[in-house]
Formats: sequence, C-alpha cells, structure tokens
Amino acid sequence: MRADLFTDAFAYRPLPRLNLTRGPLRLLPERIRDEAGVLPHLAVGFLALIVFFIGAEQVRDAFGPFVLVFAAVPAAIVLLTLIRPVLAFWASLASTPFIGVLGGFGEGWPWPPNSFATHLFVLVIVAMRTRPRTAGWMWLITAGYALFFTFFAGSGSGTDALPLLFTAGIGLLLVTTFQVRRDAAREVTAQQSVTAVERSKRTLLEERTTIARELHDVVAHHMSVVAIQAEAAPYRVANPPPELEQAFATIRENAVAALTELRRVLGVVRAEDYEAPEAPQPTLADLDGLVANVRDAGLDVAKTVTGSVRELPQGVELSAYRIVQEALSNVLRHAPGAPAQVEVAYVLGGLGIRVVNGPARGLVKPSPGAGHGITGMRERVTMLNGEMTAETTEDGGYEVAVFIPLAREEAAE
Repeated sequence: MRADLFTDAFAYRPLPRLNLTRGPLRLLPERIRDEAGVLPHLAVGFLALIVFFIGAEQVRDAFGPFVLVFAAVPAAIVLLTLIRPVLAFWASLASTPFIGVLGGFGEGWPWPPNSFATHLFVLVIVAMRTRPRTAGWMWLITAGYALFFTFFAGSGSGTDALPLLFTAGIGLLLVTTFQVRRDAAREVTAQQSVTAVERSKRTLLEERTTIARELHDVVAHHMSVVAIQAEAAPYRVANPPPELEQAFATIRENAVAALTELRRVLGVVRAEDYEAPEAPQPTLADLDGLVANVRDAGLDVAKTVTGSVRELPQGVELSAYRIVQEALSNVLRHAPGAPAQVEVAYVLGGLGIRVVNGPARGLVKPSPGAGHGITGMRERVTMLNGEMTAETTEDGGYEVAVFIPLAREEAAE
C-alpha cells in the first residue's frame, strides 16, 4: 500500500493504447483498428463530461469562477486518471469537502452528486490500472474518510457515504474479478509457452543424446583400431629402427588415453546401466605427463611454474588441465613445428595460465579447425568466473591467457 498509494502517488503513468491484437476488436479493418486504440481515453473523457454536466446542472443559476470550480474541478480530476491515477484518487478525496461546501450542503454530505460520480469513476479507473490489493486499500481509505466526515464533520443534512461505499464496493469487486481472471489467463498462457520451450529443449537434448551415443560407438571403434594397429605395426617390419618403435608406442598410448577419456565423457549416455570407468580426473600435477606426451609427438614445449604451488579445488584443477591440453593440441594442429611455452602462475587471488607458441615451421601443413576448442576453453573459464584472451601475437604465433579467480578460503586449500 505504501508503494502504490504514497511513494508513487505522483508517478507519471500515461494510460496506454488499447491492445487490439486480441478480442473482437481485432476483426476491425486495419485503418479503423489503428484509431480504435484510443477508446479507453475517449471513455475517460466521456465520464469527465458527465461529471461536468452534473455539476453544471447543480449550479445552473450561478455564473463566473464559482461555476468553473464547482463543475470543472471534479471533471479535471477524472481526466487526471489518464496520466497520474493515484494522484487523482487523493485529489478526489481532498476536493470533496470543498465541493460540498460550495454546493451549500444541499444534496448529501460529504459527496454532492458531481463529487459522488467523480469519486466512483476515479475508484473504478484507478482500480483497473493498479493491482487488486490497491483497490481494496482505496475502498478502506474511502470508508474511513466517509466515517470521519459523517460523525465528526457532519452537516446535519444526512450522508451519502453508505450509497457510495456500496456502489464503489460493487464496482471494485467486478473490476477485481476481471483482473484476477485476466492475470490467470496470462499465467496459463505463459505456462504453456514455458512448457513448449521445455518440450523443445527436451527434444533437442534427446537428439544430442542420440548423437553422443553414435559418436561414442563410431569414434571408440576407430580409436580401438588405431591402438591395435599401432601396437602391431613394429612387428610387420623387419628390424625397425628405435625411433619408429617409439613413434608407434606414442601413437598407441595416445589412442588408448583418448579412448579412455571418450568412454568417461560419452559413455554415460551409452545406456542407462552403463558404468563409467572410475579413474581419477587429471589435475595440474599431471601437466608433466601431458608435456612429455606432446614432446613425443614432436612439439618443442617448455613448462614454467611460478608462485607457491598448492592444491586447488578439483573443478579448477581439472579445468586448468583441460585448458592447457586443448591449447597444446591447437599448437600441434595449427602450428606444426612451432615452439610452445606453458606458464602456470599461482598467485594470491587465483591461478594464471598462459600458453604461447610461435608461427608454424617445417613442411607439415596446419590442419583446419572449427573453433570448438577455443569455445570450450571459454566456457570452462566462464563457468569459473574467470577471464580469457586468445589472440595472435606480433610474430605470427598465438597466445592463450587465462586467469581463474579464487576466494581466499579456496586458495588456501
């Protein structure tokens, strides 16, 4: 009540045009429909005109400013509901005793006929433009106002408080019932829209699940074939050189590792009774193994760690490892033969990661990419409320810089 009737009493709330996209009026011709949007404004103007004629009829034998005040002020209050509805309610209450005094206590107290119509119209219009609870408070305030002027400031000529309160109660009840039904219909419509969106998302999720299952089946099969052929390849060549044996061993290790990761990530959607392998998730402590792995693949990479090395939350450790892993994979694909530098900085406020590489060298051509690796890294960083930059360096290389903030208690773990 305080917000609706006091704090925002002078709030500027122009009456909006009528929505003609629904209801019977939507069948009107377009040219007429555009003009019909002002029907609420015309209705309020018509009510103000009625109030003016009622007042003018009461003082038809008078002239001058008296007629202007007695007949025009209540009509102006009705028009005020077009822009400041709550102020119109208070103005109607405040003007009622003065209009009654000007009318000479002739017909009812404290509401003469024109003020009676004014306050009734204002109550209904304001109730239609506010919440149902506000309509109830306005009726109670009007009742208290009427009781005060009836018993403590009565004129001795009777009162019209009870007819006004009864008529206003009926009008406000009808308006409130209409508003409740309208809000219920809107809520049902909104719920139906939400249900449709959720159904669409569920369908999309089911499609993605099907794709994930197919991806698991296809990729797992081919990775298994790669691992088996890499293991058998040295035995197909007589006296293979050690470098060739080491290369095939590295291929097999990478294939087996990729197959394990694939089953861990995608295997859970393979079937309802599928159990993912219970292997520990990689952390920053496993970066040495990752760096050694990519070195065996031919990447010249160096790792630098600064700051006080400490154990971080599991989600941060895993995301940091995956970011470095993806960045080094991008170097292998897009900048073959280029040297790379991995920098991990443990600072007081978080964890910093920087992976930078030079331009591609040698005869191996870079492999095209779809950009999903950078997108995945950004998603991990955003999930941890961190910041990330990925851009080309001045020498033609590429740099990925990430900072993951940590709360003080997380950094101390």
